[in-house]
Amino acid sequence: MLRGVLGKTFRLVGYTIQYGCVAHCAFEYVGGVVMCSGPSMEPTIQNSDVVFAENLSRHFYGIQRGDIVIAKSPSDPKSNICKRVIGLEGDKILTNSPSDFFKSHSYVPTGHVWLEGDNLQNSTDSRYYGPIPYGLIRGRIFFKIWPLSDFGFLRDSPNGHRFSDD
Repeated sequence: MLRGVLGKTFRLVGYTIQYGCVAHCAFEYVGGVVMCSGPSMEPTIQNSDVVFAENLSRHFYGIQRGDIVIAKSPSDPKSNICKRVIGLEGDKILTNSPSDFFKSHSYVPTGHVWLEGDNLQNSTDSRYYGPIPYGLIRGRIFFKIWPLSDFGFLRDSPNGHRFSDD
């Protein structure tokens, strides 16, 4: 009797570990559902919108200019940020101060990306903390799940002019 109970217990523990490993791999390497908070990506993503983020792009260097990504915050590693990729390594970026009075150029170093929110007046992004290492990118957002009225693929940036190659 004890042998039967122990056998079932070990079997249950084994299945739990297996399913836990599969779930971990799915969320780490395939993708998952994310709720975005804050106004920095408005109007593309509103506060509390639920989106799907895929993680394969970051593993195969498939991140491109214009993609919206989830990344670890450079100023607070415990939190994630949701921003749009404006520049890739080697790009020259026109940067504005928060007051939009001073303009200058920055270069994105090797292994880094330049991220900005779509709501430029209300976003803490690479204009504040500089280019971020590619390794901080967690995934690429491409599909909005909630609210149902906005269900579907995400639209282009309202700041498309920021992607010029000059």
